[in-house]
Amino acid sequence: MATKAGPVRIGVFIPAETQLLDLACVDVLAMMSKQYLSAITELPRATVDAAPSVEVVYVTSAAAALFVTLTAGMTVRATHDLSHADVQPGRLDVLLVPGPDPSSTFEKDVLDFLRGHYENPGTDVLSVCTGILLCGAAGIIEGKRVCGPRGMQDVLRKRFPGARFEGEKYRWLQDGNLWTSGTYTPTMHSALINTP
Repeated sequence: MATKAGPVRIGVFIPAETQLLDLACVDVLAMMSKQYLSAITELPRATVDAAPSVEVVYVTSAAAALFVTLTAGMTVRATHDLSHADVQPGRLDVLLVPGPDPSSTFEKDVLDFLRGHYENPGTDVLSVCTGILLCGAAGIIEGKRVCGPRGMQDVLRKRFPGARFEGEKYRWLQDGNLWTSGTYTPTMHSALINTP
């Protein structure tokens, strides 16, 4: 993507309450940008020159409030709702899907938005932790090798039998333009899932 004209456009898709830790991984992508690396004077100029410009937008559902609730009592201000022209399929290079509350349900417009980006070959969809639940609900994991929270593999297999869950073996997997990962806190997730 570093060779594309213009910035790499990253959309963070937060249609419902989301894990703060999952959403925070966007900062890793933003820190690899030319804008961020330019401020580090100790880096070789060639490293800075090779980095892409990055633009991050935060997308929520049309039904959600402008401020989306995150865990730990935090909120994030969305920059766009999913109907905005600037975030339609073909307009983003990356769509990050951080983990929602596992009990969340999603409206058709949310699922269509995610599916539209996945079906665009120029967009990589990155699912973190329970983001796999939203991806599964949108039908984009069907027939794919995927991860998800390690402690939820059996639950996920039952819920989405058309996907090949390999989260016990891998922390992340790429299958086409879909990238899936487990949780940042596998021990805690396992303990919570397996608590009577």
